[in-house]
Amino acid sequence: MSSITNVPEIINNYNVYNNGNALIGVSGAVTLPTFDAITEEVSGAGILGSYETSVPGSYSSMTQEVPFRILDEDIFSLMDPSSMVDLTFRASAQSTVKATGALDYKGMRIVERGRLKGFTPGNYEQGKQMGSSVTLELLYILIEVDGTKKLEYDKLNSVFIVNEKDLLEKVRAYS
Repeated sequence: MSSITNVPEIINNYNVYNNGNALIGVSGAVTLPTFDAITEEVSGAGILGSYETSVPGSYSSMTQEVPFRILDEDIFSLMDPSSMVDLTFRASAQSTVKATGALDYKGMRIVERGRLKGFTPGNYEQGKQMGSSVTLELLYILIEVDGTKKLEYDKLNSVFIVNEKDLLEKVRAYS
């Protein structure tokens, strides 16, 4: 018998904040960054062929695009390349309780810190949104689900914690 008590369904609602202030004008879907491990091919004596191994905690460039409906005050609040942007995404994750069929909700919070990498002003079309966006180069990300820290990754301070396990503890001890 499964120990899963709720069936995860959808993000019921979400908001985006910059330094604690709600960003107005963020549009539609926000795609979170991808973690692409840095790898090295290993081959040589005692190995049949070759394989790629990842370097724990080392990921290639991570970017976050923040889409806006039009050019307005809030998009420009993210555009100072000399300072760190501090974004927080807060969401209500909806699920169905298996035993009763009732709806339930839990919180989801993602904190990202990074610097301006790109700016897309968008386009003009009468009666349409502009499709403006800002792209950030991320240096830090924290993911919490229902108040529990699931992942913390800090490129500048050699922190990589998943499910409360410090995956770089030994690496820091030897370096």
